[in-house]
Amino acid sequence: MSEDQNKPLYTSLAGAVKLIANVPNVRYLLRGEPGVGKSAIRKALKRLLGYPEAIIDCANLSLGDLAIPVPNHDDGTINWYHNARFKLQLGEPVIITLDELLKAGEEEMNMLHPMLEVDNPRLGDIAVPEGSIIFATSNLDSDGVGDQLAEHTRQRIVELIIRKPNAEEWLRWAAQNNINPTMRAWVDRYPYALDSYVDGNVNEFNLDPTKPNRNVVSPRVFEISSRLMDQREAIDDDEALLSALCGAGGRPFGESVMSFLHYQDKMPKFQTIVNDPYNAPLPTEVGALAVLVYGLVSRTTKDNFSTLMDYVDRIPDPEWSCVYCLNIAHSEEKQNIAFTDDRYCKWLEENEDIL
Repeated sequence: MSEDQNKPLYTSLAGAVKLIANVPNVRYLLRGEPGVGKSAIRKALKRLLGYPEAIIDCANLSLGDLAIPVPNHDDGTINWYHNARFKLQLGEPVIITLDELLKAGEEEMNMLHPMLEVDNPRLGDIAVPEGSIIFATSNLDSDGVGDQLAEHTRQRIVELIIRKPNAEEWLRWAAQNNINPTMRAWVDRYPYALDSYVDGNVNEFNLDPTKPNRNVVSPRVFEISSRLMDQREAIDDDEALLSALCGAGGRPFGESVMSFLHYQDKMPKFQTIVNDPYNAPLPTEVGALAVLVYGLVSRTTKDNFSTLMDYVDRIPDPEWSCVYCLNIAHSEEKQNIAFTDDRYCKWLEENEDIL
């Protein structure tokens, strides 16, 4: 077998959602590096289908967390009472996420296994409501965290290997989910932080299974760090913030992000830009320009949009006008502002090939 045939075939998070939503009577196991968003797929499915959801943390289950046998004294039999967290008592389709399934203990795994059956899925003797979606998540074997798939389980599921988003994909998602603009600027400048060791790309930021037990960068880390950065003013302690960022994604990540936050401190005041877009100071360093432009995207309104475009157009490198306009286009919140503006619509016509 060639080396290429041994290499896993990936799908995106969006592709996995399409498969699960449209073919619910199949059981899926989503595998991928830590923090790529496997468990978060349930949120997209809930938005799409509207079903109640149940997330089961399989790594921390005991048998009592699943179901217990209860004597039926009337007929001398044993019935099962299941844990309410599975939502089976609702009697309607439910989205069940078996998170970190392969880290479950042997007895717990045996109890969960019938839920993976396509025909008559059940927990104990309690049937899963018709139309329910059941999917599991786990890490890759090569991540070195002990997630091994038994052969009798493999025959019951469709294994989907979820790839990391690249920087462009993540930035598009970030524009729609209010991620801190400085965090977005950092990813724009360090897109290789989202490289994968599976492709042979190891750097100071990403996962390297040969160096276990260290904090590394992932989309989940970006979201956590965004929350920390949003509260920088309230925290009012950059030493503490640096420690938290390093604790989230490793020291190279934390120190690099803090340098971007210091760029933010050197930016011209927003009101200065709005009051005089033709004369307000422009930073010259690439990192500072990234922080500036992503920050302006987050503060764009219908009233200041034209003024901010005037200011951004002054940046000598036209790349930054494109970054600004593309992020406006990718933001559901900002699209209506831009798409009704004649100047922006002209820019779209002239740059249709890069959208």
